[in-house]
Amino acid sequence: MKVVIVAVGQRMPDWAQTAYDDFAKRFPPDCRVEIKTVKTEPRGSKTLETLYAAERARIEAAIPKGARIVVLDERGSQLTTVALARQLKSWQLEGDDVALVIGGPDGLEPEFKAKAQMRIRLSDMTLPHAFARVLLIEQLYRAWSINANHPYHRE
Repeated sequence: MKVVIVAVGQRMPDWAQTAYDDFAKRFPPDCRVEIKTVKTEPRGSKTLETLYAAERARIEAAIPKGARIVVLDERGSQLTTVALARQLKSWQLEGDDVALVIGGPDGLEPEFKAKAQMRIRLSDMTLPHAFARVLLIEQLYRAWSINANHPYHRE
């Protein structure tokens, strides 16, 4: 199984990149997480529909063919860490590649979100993109550690 985080937006602050890299390198070879960043469409005087369409095209180009699409959305389902671990295990058993998509400053196109196989949220609060990336990779690592009986997660 391959997990790909597709995130709209380019450079993260150094602290966030360091934290992200620290968790990403902890995964074993059979459960690697890759990040693909796609360019944010310049805002200017473009309509929201134009922005969504440009970012959607970049997102779709970054998603591996046949991957299950899971979008991060403030109105998505709330998962506990243990529920995320169960979901991760299910994806592994099914052999599905998974693309977890983090939208840009204006979120994701509504039609793209509607077509996703799953919508989840990381928090009831609005998070800066850098926090969202770090929180997501940490929770994926924690979910993996639960499934692997690794001592990182404690109840």
